[in-house]
Amino acid sequence: MTTYAGQVRGDGLRVAIVCARFNDLITERLLAGARDGLQRHGVDGSSITVAWAPGAFELPLVAQRLAASGEFDAVIALGAVIRGATGHYEHVAGECAGGLQRAALDTGVPVAFGVLTTDSVEQALERAGCKAGNKGYEAAETALEMADLLRQLPKRRP
Repeated sequence: MTTYAGQVRGDGLRVAIVCARFNDLITERLLAGARDGLQRHGVDGSSITVAWAPGAFELPLVAQRLAASGEFDAVIALGAVIRGATGHYEHVAGECAGGLQRAALDTGVPVAFGVLTTDSVEQALERAGCKAGNKGYEAAETALEMADLLRQLPKRRP
């Protein structure tokens, strides 16, 4: 039996982070967590690239461009979609998630989902470094583990 398992290690990896500016009170904390997670697991600071998108809806296009560039071993998408009084929440959150998944599937480069989808600003803050940890840090760990796992798996056939 063959078993594959990725490790959370970043030595020699190049990682891009695409971060939404909208809800920057939260996203800047997610970004700090992601950078911390990458560096704690061996990614050199000079091997981290950050791109800012206007909001969560725009994250997939930027993530896809970064992943398709061939310059990065993994991409981390960070954002915060907070439920409000309008119906935009479902549309933005769903399209963002689907687009990020498509970027990963289309390019073969892991795109870690670090986009918070919460009912309130308070819940978002809890997940951006307070009571519930930092989901940016967790997304960094996911990106590293996936990059390592994909290196181990059989290569794609042409």
